[in-house]
Parts: sequence; structure tokens; C-alpha cells
Amino acid sequence: MDAKPLRHAGAFTKGEVMAEAAADVSDPVTASGGGEDDDNGYAPEEEANVEFQPIVKLEEVTTQTMEEDEEAIFKMRAKLFRWESDTWEKEVKMWKERGTGDVKFLKHKTTGKVRMLMRREKTMKICANFYVAPDIELKENAGSDRSWVWQCSDFSEEKSEVSVLAIRFANTENAQKFKEVFEDGKAANAKAGPGAAADGKADEAPAAAEKKGEEKKDAASPDKGDKAADGVADALASATIGEKSPKEEPKEKASDEGKA
Repeated sequence: MDAKPLRHAGAFTKGEVMAEAAADVSDPVTASGGGEDDDNGYAPEEEANVEFQPIVKLEEVTTQTMEEDEEAIFKMRAKLFRWESDTWEKEVKMWKERGTGDVKFLKHKTTGKVRMLMRREKTMKICANFYVAPDIELKENAGSDRSWVWQCSDFSEEKSEVSVLAIRFANTENAQKFKEVFEDGKAANAKAGPGAAADGKADEAPAAAEKKGEEKKDAASPDKGDKAADGVADALASATIGEKSPKEEPKEKASDEGKA
């Protein structure tokens, strides 16, 4: 390489000085005097194309919700409560929140039977699952126009259990729509008959709940069961959600007959 002749500092023009400084900054290879084979030269960035294969391959599994043969005729967000014993004081009854989510009425495509299903939002855990029986009666909860209370044979916890449930909506309009669909479901189930669920492949949970409920009803006296259910429903209809029932006062001991 031929050496450039030395020039006096005053011989450089302003443009030549700026061009020389720009070359030193923008072109490291030229400034260092190295080329492609120079280890101290500028190394361009390279993108690494690396692909990792998983050790274990998981196959996609299709989860059935048991709602494939049903049609959703109603869906609305609400909050559900259940009348049950306190966690610490078993003799005290109170309203406990079951969850907040979408309450749905599902109509079977073959049998035409209607059931109510409600899942908690996010977790999707079932908090209410029962057929809308014709004998279920909706009542206003403590006189509220956006809350309803009723008694039914619920199957949300994989076993048939007679429960007293209450539901609360955001406004009166939503509550009235719920009541209308609830009454339509009662009429549809009354028309379908008690044996309609056996003809189709509906959800086994509400079907089992209905069967167990019928067995309990046959074993007990119908008149006494109806009177007891009506009494419980009337008492709970006057109880406000969040209110505890008073403790039962111990009975006073009767005085001895000999002491007057």
C-alpha cells in the first residue's frame, strides 16, 4: 500500500477535515485498515436460526361441556346465593354467595326439556344446575324487584340436594326477563313430561337429580312435604340477602309439679 504524502495542517480545507472525520466514524473497517480476514475488524451482526423441538408432545383434547345437544335460550349475568348453615355456627342459617357469572336456560334439542345452568366466571365451576320443574315457584326476595328466591333439587355439587336459592340482577328489567323465561321453561317441561329426558342424551347430572328427587318425594308424604316446602319458602321470602337467622333460644326447664 502506497503511503500518502504528508500535508501541512494548514493545507487541509474545512470540507476535507469533515469528510475524513465522517469516514472514521461510519466505516470502522476502513478506519482500522483491516478487511474481511482481519480479526480486529468490524463483524456484521448475524441472526441465529435455532429451532427447539419439545421433548414431550401433548395432543389436543376436546372437552365436552354436556351442552352440545342443547340450545341456550337465555343468558344474563347475575349473582347467586344459597340459604345454608354458617361455617362456624351450624345452628345459624344465612345467605351465602355461590358465585357471579352468566345464568343460562338450556333447552334440549330432542326432548325439549329446559334446565337452568350457572357457572362462576373465570373458574367456570358450576354453582347451579337443575331442571325447571313445573312446581317451582318464584318469589320476590324481601320485596326486591330485582331478586328472586325459590326451592329446587340442585345438582351443582354432583349430588341431588334440595336447596333454597336466590338470584339478584343489576336492574328490574333483567329480573323480569329472567322470570319470563323461567315460567316458559316450567311450561315446556310440563309439556315434555317426566320421561322425556330418557329418550335423548341430555346431561346426566340434572337427570339424576330429577330421579333422586322423585324417589325422595315418593318415600315422604306428599301433603307434609308440600306444607313444609311452602313454609320454608314463605319464611325465606321475607329474609333479606346477607341477613342471618336468629339463634334458637334454649327452652326453659319446666317447674316441678310439686313446687307451686
